[in-house]
Amino acid sequence: MGLFDKFKNGLFKTAQQLAGNLETLLTGATQLSNATIDELEERLVKADVGTATAAAIVKEVKESVKNEPALDNVILANHLRKSVLGKLSKVHVAANLPHPVIILLVGVNGAGKTTTAGKLAARFSSEGRKVLLAAADTFRAAAEEQLTEWAGRAKVEIVRGAHGAAPSAVVFDALKSGLSHGSDCMVVDTAGRLHNRLNLMEELKKIVRVAEKAAPGIAQEKWLVLDANTGQNAMNQAKEFHKEVGLTGLILTKIDGTAKGGIVVALAVELGLPVRYLGVGEQVDDLIPFDPQMFVEALVPITAAHSS
Repeated sequence: MGLFDKFKNGLFKTAQQLAGNLETLLTGATQLSNATIDELEERLVKADVGTATAAAIVKEVKESVKNEPALDNVILANHLRKSVLGKLSKVHVAANLPHPVIILLVGVNGAGKTTTAGKLAARFSSEGRKVLLAAADTFRAAAEEQLTEWAGRAKVEIVRGAHGAAPSAVVFDALKSGLSHGSDCMVVDTAGRLHNRLNLMEELKKIVRVAEKAAPGIAQEKWLVLDANTGQNAMNQAKEFHKEVGLTGLILTKIDGTAKGGIVVALAVELGLPVRYLGVGEQVDDLIPFDPQMFVEALVPITAAHSS
């Protein structure tokens, strides 16, 4: 399956929710009515694009179609695509990462951090990078075992401490070991923590500080892993984590299981953070690098505009 097909399949439910049959919006009209504008904005909100972002998109679409002599479903879909793409492109960054680089994965329990860490390790290893996995979720034995299994599948090194060991100590040892053995990509799986639990967030900030001490001068990425099914709650999580540790990117998992994939747009626009990867399935290659153009084409399919 090609990359665009993965986007299309992953966003199918959201595309149906958002675009559906665009013909029903116009109902034979050649201009946008106020009712049509309201309906389009409502669909964007239902897809979890967020009220502020939805209003901004609709305003842009309304302005841009004024120059069209006549409006049809395809033209409307293209203007909608253009608006969303413009907003995503402003915060998008190239997939290239420095050599070496440290990637700290953070997020709440159940978002899919450990699986994401394993899939990232497999991807980076297949690209020829020397990868090290750090099992810093020392509170959950299953996480350490799961990550060890992923390390074996991806054929990469893993450093893990004793169960219940201080996570920051594991991170320190892992990064020191990785650098001494020439690792150029070190992926750290941290324990899940509620974004509103102060003591757990303080511990996460300690991990960030320890990582800087263990590997001074090495580029450090802090990516928040979010379950797309949580919708607008993901926004609350992202705001808190960003405030505490200064995120550099987002990964949205389980996007294929929700009709609220518009949260990707809301997060990128409202937080000004790039989306790095999307999880669109269970397989190792179902964690795909984010591509704004492919995302928008899958989100607003022109075929839906043609359908009856």
